[in-house]
Amino acid sequence: MKQILLIEDDVSFSKMLKHFLERHNYAVTVSYNINSASTLLKQQNYDLIFTDLRLPDGNGIDLLKQIKDSKNTVPVVLMTGYAEVSTAVKAMKQGAFDYISKPFNPEEVLEVISNALEKKTIDSNFETTKPPKDKTNIDFVKGISAASTTLNEYIQLVAPTDLSVLITGESGTGKEVVAKTIHLESLRNGKPFIPVDCGAIPKEIASSEFFGHKKGAFTGATDDKIGHFEAANGGTLFLDEVGNLTYENQIQLLRALQERKVKPVGSNNEINVDIRLITATNEDLLQAVEKGTFREDLYHRLNEFSIKIPNLKDRNNDLILYADFFLEKANKQLNKSVIGFSKSVLNIFQDYQWPGNLRELSNVIKRATLLTQTEIIDTNVLPVELKQPKESNTISNTFSTKENEKMLIIKALKEVGNNKTNAAKLLNITRKTLYNKIKEYNLN
Repeated sequence: MKQILLIEDDVSFSKMLKHFLERHNYAVTVSYNINSASTLLKQQNYDLIFTDLRLPDGNGIDLLKQIKDSKNTVPVVLMTGYAEVSTAVKAMKQGAFDYISKPFNPEEVLEVISNALEKKTIDSNFETTKPPKDKTNIDFVKGISAASTTLNEYIQLVAPTDLSVLITGESGTGKEVVAKTIHLESLRNGKPFIPVDCGAIPKEIASSEFFGHKKGAFTGATDDKIGHFEAANGGTLFLDEVGNLTYENQIQLLRALQERKVKPVGSNNEINVDIRLITATNEDLLQAVEKGTFREDLYHRLNEFSIKIPNLKDRNNDLILYADFFLEKANKQLNKSVIGFSKSVLNIFQDYQWPGNLRELSNVIKRATLLTQTEIIDTNVLPVELKQPKESNTISNTFSTKENEKMLIIKALKEVGNNKTNAAKLLNITRKTLYNKIKEYNLN
């Protein structure tokens, strides 16, 4: 059983995290300050250290330095508040394995632990003066279909270069997984991979998010902040849903890419950055260029090489591979031991159109794994829409036809009794998009 040292002065939070980790078969020792943690480290060897950034007698970086000075190779993961991310990035430059921003989700915790322990195993098996380069992406499955073969060939072709890559594909096809695979197969694989969801960044703080800011630059800027460009220096910056950037933000991004320099908000000094840019979108950026909502010069800067990720329905030969992969992942996350699927389930999987692509398949299997009480997943634990695919798929697959949009929204709302959450799921769009469409078509 792997030993974890958890250093956190919030007693209730530490108890909750300890209980969660123990349920996933980790042995956890809790310490509430650096002094007691130092004593524990002298008494016992640990496989991983989780430490809060702020502690009563110092901070996590002080402890990190102490560990590195003692030549201890135990991986250290920092837990931070959102405002402390820039400090956590500095800690990674000083040898921390990773950081997690609070509040964090359980899957993220387990994934970071798995990656850290995997790296520790590599470090202990191979003596080297340089840290080993992890060139595997545990979330990437190489399919055997013609579409997957082409995708894999494109990844292998472009990865060793420094070309900017534009990844397109429907929601849920795994664009970030492909981006990370390109990074891990590149010469930059030992440097940071920084993913950014452009749709989640308010336009008012986009400059600060991308380029950082100095303390006092604006109201609320209580500390210096490292932007995403600087955090990714030497590595890869991945901008997901890049089509959501405002026109002003597009200009700022273009200038940074052209000059390879960024200026933090409130600073007079420019910082040189060496990054590889990968972007992704489920929109038609060329159409946005024609409409004038996306800059043509930026589009060409991003699209030095393009990769279109196929839909899951176009990778039917890969379906069982992905199903087995997601089942194994669900077993680990839920501490279950389901061994496979019934023939009826596999037939349903093959006939279903999967409008939500890999994300939908993953969610379906995780839910089924949780619900099943036997060693085999059977049809009784599958969602209703999978067993009645024609009704839901007719709506989802024709939704993209503009002239039918209003009719389809009305039909979906009627079908679910005007429940907008369920209607959005049926249409395979977000609730926010549905509300915007309802407003656009004046549907009361």
